[in-house]
Amino acid sequence: MQRRTLIGGLLAAPTASNLAIAQDAVWPARPVRLLVGWPPGGSVDILARILQPRLQAVFGQPVVIENRPGATGSVGAAEVARSAADGYTWLLAVDSHTIIPSIMTLPYDTRRDFTPVTLIGRGPLVVTAHPSTLWRSFHDLVAMARERPPGSIHYATAGIGTLMHMAMVQLSNLAGVQLTHVPYRGGAPALQDALAGQVPLFVTNAPVGGPHVRNAALKGLGVTTRASWRDLPGVPSFHEQGFTGFEAPTWWAVFAPAGVSETIRRRMETTLAGILAEPEVRTRVEAQGMDVLATSGESFATFYENEIERWGRVVRDNGIRADS
Repeated sequence: MQRRTLIGGLLAAPTASNLAIAQDAVWPARPVRLLVGWPPGGSVDILARILQPRLQAVFGQPVVIENRPGATGSVGAAEVARSAADGYTWLLAVDSHTIIPSIMTLPYDTRRDFTPVTLIGRGPLVVTAHPSTLWRSFHDLVAMARERPPGSIHYATAGIGTLMHMAMVQLSNLAGVQLTHVPYRGGAPALQDALAGQVPLFVTNAPVGGPHVRNAALKGLGVTTRASWRDLPGVPSFHEQGFTGFEAPTWWAVFAPAGVSETIRRRMETTLAGILAEPEVRTRVEAQGMDVLATSGESFATFYENEIERWGRVVRDNGIRADS
């Protein structure tokens, strides 16, 4: 009798796989964390705060934004990489997530420790100058840089290994000039010094820099999309200015820790796609200077791998280091 009871109990006991399926079915059953590796006020933070209320409404659970700035977004990324792959911790990242692995020694593997979920949006970078400068175009800047000692003109970005940094390295190479990089811990603090004229050049994305170009607090010298941008019609692209083929659009995306179940990953992907399709949300995102994308996880994974390879080559070819 005891043996028969024991066998029956074993047969009735739930398997690990059945428990996982059951947990996936009720996800999310508690608050969800959305990690942002940048300070409040930057483009990643702005996007997170547009998405948060709608995610909460769809999930019926609190969605808590946690800003973990530092080391070009890698502090926040590290928190996600070491989190449980249970669908309760997500990373909202920007393009630098694919660049810094080639520059810094990180406590995670960018390929192995994350699951790409969806590419949310894409937009231009804009190279800006303080109104007190004499430059009316990027070619004016290049002409002055050629007349002065190499490195005497400085430009600010949100940090080492950001796309802003990489774009200016490429543009400097194409123009045959040497500029000096001044990295900040995020776009918001760099913006404050740019507006105050503490740095003559500031490279940023459209959500951060666009409003200040439109109100003439900063001068737009060029955008990094192939053509001029709808919200900055008076600012030509670098391709249009003679830097043929140059293009370096910025992008924003969501990742999960590696090992998250496909059921949960896909639900987050489809949830975000639905939210981004809502007219009010789309309008707010586009007003920040982004094109809404909401790609599939599969296509984003391919794009992600290509970006890691592309910027890794730029880093290696230019000998860029963590102190560049």
